[in-house]
Amino acid sequence: MVKVLTIAGSDSSGGAGIQADLKTMTAHCVYGMSVITALTAQNTTGVYGILNVPESFVREEIDAVFSDITPDAVKVGMVSETEIIKAIADKMIEYSPKYLIVDPVMISTSGYKLLSDEAMETLLTRLLPLADIVTPNIHEAEAITGICIKSKSDAEKAAIRMRDMGMKNILIKGGHFKNDADDLFYGEDERFVWLSADRVDNKNTHGTGCTLSSAIACDLALGYDMLAAVKNAKAYVFGAIADNMNLGHGDGPLNHVYNIPKSVVVTAEK
Repeated sequence: MVKVLTIAGSDSSGGAGIQADLKTMTAHCVYGMSVITALTAQNTTGVYGILNVPESFVREEIDAVFSDITPDAVKVGMVSETEIIKAIADKMIEYSPKYLIVDPVMISTSGYKLLSDEAMETLLTRLLPLADIVTPNIHEAEAITGICIKSKSDAEKAAIRMRDMGMKNILIKGGHFKNDADDLFYGEDERFVWLSADRVDNKNTHGTGCTLSSAIACDLALGYDMLAAVKNAKAYVFGAIADNMNLGHGDGPLNHVYNIPKSVVVTAEK
């Protein structure tokens, strides 16, 4: 059985974070495990509170997983405090997972700042260089590099700078481009690969970044090479958005299990 671990925050509404990751893993038929870094009070309209898990307990969670059911890939999402980032980096060096995917979650879809300023330096110097692939969106890539991204050439410059900062494979997600949803993959062969996609007319995209990075982790664990894993993950997210599930009063979640056949329908007897 292929095993994937997510290290991230909990989303009480189930659309992002740990919950989105575990649903994605189920949809990919892998065994999902979780290390929770923070509890959040949030829903489709916004994030209303964050309670960080003590870094010592994050270390215990990671030890408990790796000492028993060793994951084939690890995905790291929301980490908002310096000491938690240090703890994760220390443990990734200690256990050296085959694949490490880091989604540098800094700002929620609703605009809530999820990463403190003092934690940024630790993220950049301690954790991101350990990753096999880093998956920032445009705003996150701007924060990491200091480059204002208004065009595809700007995104390519940002990818080069991220490589110069010690990152291996980079996927800059283009969901915030105005006219398309093209993503830029910049691999270790230093070749730019633009992954094209039509923009889906659906505002319900809560948890897209979490879902994409988890899908990449699943596909790498399943044996796909890096570029194939990225392409597969992008196609999976496109399908989950295009399913047009509509929940909540704000930007709703994706349907993570759209690809699982609805073979049994249970209805309550009246």
